[in-house]
Amino acid sequence: STPSNSSAASDVYKRQIRDACLRELRNADRSLDLVQGLVYIEVEVGMSVQVNIHEAKTHLSKLLARVREGEEIVIAKAGKPIARLVPLVERPVRRLPGSAKGKLMIAPDFDAPLPESVLESFEG
Repeated sequence: STPSNSSAASDVYKRQIRDACLRELRNADRSLDLVQGLVYIEVEVGMSVQVNIHEAKTHLSKLLARVREGEEIVIAKAGKPIARLVPLVERPVRRLPGSAKGKLMIAPDFDAPLPESVLESFEG
């Protein structure tokens, strides 16, 4: 086929894909963006957005910027979620065993039986 026939067939195919996506989106609560002539579908999944693998590869830096702002992105293959991009949360400093040594005092009778009045309030 000639380049113009190939280009025309590609345009027809893109229109068919776009129309099919639009039909699906009209039947569901989803959002659609057309980016640079490509069909780009963002499916809202709860608090996150789902994109296909091709879209994730093509627009990774844009998706990472959104993640940096706190958004969660789900990456899907054939509509099935396979991965999540989520913001990193600072992990707490690792606890060092023994770091409170000498700072706590445990009474010698900490395991003594409770007085009857206290036991009654529990059993009560």
